[in-house]
Amino acid sequence: MPVIVNGVELTDADMEQELPAHQDAADPMKSAMTALVLRRVLVDEARRLSLDNDDDEELIDALLALEVKVPEPGHDECLRQYQAYPERFTVGELAECSHILFQVTPGVDLDALRKHAGVVLADVLENPALFAACAKANSNCSSGDVGGSLGQIARGATVPEFERAVFAASPESVIPQLIETRFGLHIIQVGRKAEGRLLAFEDIETTIASAMYKASHDHALRQYLQVVVGRAKISGIDIQGADSPLVQ
Repeated sequence: MPVIVNGVELTDADMEQELPAHQDAADPMKSAMTALVLRRVLVDEARRLSLDNDDDEELIDALLALEVKVPEPGHDECLRQYQAYPERFTVGELAECSHILFQVTPGVDLDALRKHAGVVLADVLENPALFAACAKANSNCSSGDVGGSLGQIARGATVPEFERAVFAASPESVIPQLIETRFGLHIIQVGRKAEGRLLAFEDIETTIASAMYKASHDHALRQYLQVVVGRAKISGIDIQGADSPLVQ
């Protein structure tokens, strides 16, 4: 089925030109087509507003500069962010940890997997000395060969759910519940921890302001794309403005 945007059909040549930029996407074809559709929608919107430029990319930049505006965060906003999330601005925080991974694979019986993981968790909670042997016998991670050890990890080194669990746990403990991530179910043992150092606010205020501005701008851009996509006449593809590959 052809993809038509505001009466204009997107061609195979358009796709061939766009596709190389999306090879790292989960679905390169869908990502490339989404980008083409959004570009067409934004160019049409710019012309509706009588913006004039022969270069489509410059035309889109001018449109977004006109329509998507957010205020720069002030000193007090940045300070509240700093005080609310000190863990984001702490450096040198480390934790030794080991895990046993029960991987979720296509077709796996989740109830049976969870039940088995729960039995292993109960065993290591009762006798933490069994952790390495249980990891070697049960873990679907290559770390099982070394008793589940991941060595020292820092913030940002693992997926968020795993990280939150590790850094919230007491040192020298087994977390008393299964931790679920996109990889599966984890039993986690935490060893020694280094608390790290909170960076001085005055040293990172500019960095905080930049990150807050980008987050606000990206949110405003997604909302704007939803509006212009909603006004456009699009057939042949189901597109959501909030999923825009234009938001980096």
